[in-house]
Amino acid sequence: MSVPTLRLASYNIQKCVGLDLRRRPRRTLQVIEGTGAQIVLLQEADKRLPPRPAALPHFVLDEAGWQVANLGGAGSLGWHGNAILWRSGSATLLDHGHIHLPGLEPRGAVWAVFETVIGPVRVIGAHLGLTGKARHEQVLHLARESANFDDAPLVWGGDFNEWSRTPVLDHLAPAMQFLAPKPSFPALRPIGALDRMAVSKELQVTAHGVYRERPAHIASDHLPVWADLRRA
Repeated sequence: MSVPTLRLASYNIQKCVGLDLRRRPRRTLQVIEGTGAQIVLLQEADKRLPPRPAALPHFVLDEAGWQVANLGGAGSLGWHGNAILWRSGSATLLDHGHIHLPGLEPRGAVWAVFETVIGPVRVIGAHLGLTGKARHEQVLHLARESANFDDAPLVWGGDFNEWSRTPVLDHLAPAMQFLAPKPSFPALRPIGALDRMAVSKELQVTAHGVYRERPAHIASDHLPVWADLRRA
């Protein structure tokens, strides 16, 4: 009998503006669906100016059978641009919330707990700062916040803005296992592993990678990253 797996993806959608400078939400959705993920963490999911309406409209997601954690307000898809989606029927949302992140830039993370085919899973989506100091502080803060969550196996995912291929962040969160970084930026010719994922010890990663199928090469300046998970 096959062991069930859960596919989770993370994608910085750059407000649905592609490298052709066109805002095409349905193209962004095509890439999201192409990953085959049941749960997706998004960054830059809202437009820049207040009231920060969703760049990927709710009705587009509704029509395609995706649900959205209610993390924002005034029509936003998420909070600080971070959003959590899941395919209808693939998971059940149990709870969700925000995590304020330190730093000079306004940054935040979002979390949700789901009942899934592999049991309960908590996901945290984040978009970390542009400076090394800010990223270190933010990963330490996420690690401290994560230590307060003991109800479900944990997955981190997001745009970590970290160019180094060396494990400069890993030691800051020893309870998490960072997946080997793979280039996801810039989309046309990726050289930087800015988009990353990490899992707690209760989870096993059976496969992970970067989604490169068209139109991902032009839909954003980032490519999505994904991981297949099962209980360890």
